[in-house]
Amino acid sequence: MHTLGRTATSVALGGAILLGTAATASAHVTVHPDSTQPGGYAQLTFRVPTESATASTTKLVITLPQDTPLASVSTKPVSGWTARVTEDKLPEPVSAEGGATLTKAPHVVTWKATSNAAAIKPGQYQDFSVSAGPLPKSGTLSLPTTQYYSDGTVVKWNQHAQGSAEPEHPAPSFTIGSAGQAATAVSPSAASTPNTSDNTSRWLSGAALVVALIALGLAGTAVGRRHRSRVPSPGSVTDSGTA
Repeated sequence: MHTLGRTATSVALGGAILLGTAATASAHVTVHPDSTQPGGYAQLTFRVPTESATASTTKLVITLPQDTPLASVSTKPVSGWTARVTEDKLPEPVSAEGGATLTKAPHVVTWKATSNAAAIKPGQYQDFSVSAGPLPKSGTLSLPTTQYYSDGTVVKWNQHAQGSAEPEHPAPSFTIGSAGQAATAVSPSAASTPNTSDNTSRWLSGAALVVALIALGLAGTAVGRRHRSRVPSPGSVTDSGTA
């Protein structure tokens, strides 16, 4: 019977560890392209969750590459947020698609909440989208992002993976020509919903409930079996009044 009890405990602990790991991974700022075709245009959707339990996300700054510049960048409106694309002079002229030479290009995209009500609250996320292109011909497009909180905290998502280990604050990125990454693009309906609670969080909560119910069921079975083993069956009771 102790084995069943230990099994229930192991299931509960294993589920808690798994869910905790998934929750941590889902908190990263990520980018989801709807296309990764070399030389083409794409909608890049940045999914921004608020990790803090007490502060809200009030500003987001995306840094665009200058060695492989994106000649055209436009923002999709987000209710309650302002958006600005800042161009800068390139360190060196770059040949663009069609034979043109670029001397300046979009370098920074900034979104800022216009009020506390529009800020991304704890436990919520917001999608921010840009139309950008032409994409580079190959390689990985890295888009370092800085997230600002209402309590003054600043989180820089600008680290690059070294080997197979994922860094603590990975820069949003995707591989040019990777069909698999394009397939994970956020749907337009999801991208246009402001301050929506993450569906992942709801899934994790439901999964946690299932794990807890399984653990309780196993524990209850163990207790019931122990109780029955202590009650003698009618055939084993000796009648003292029988000669």
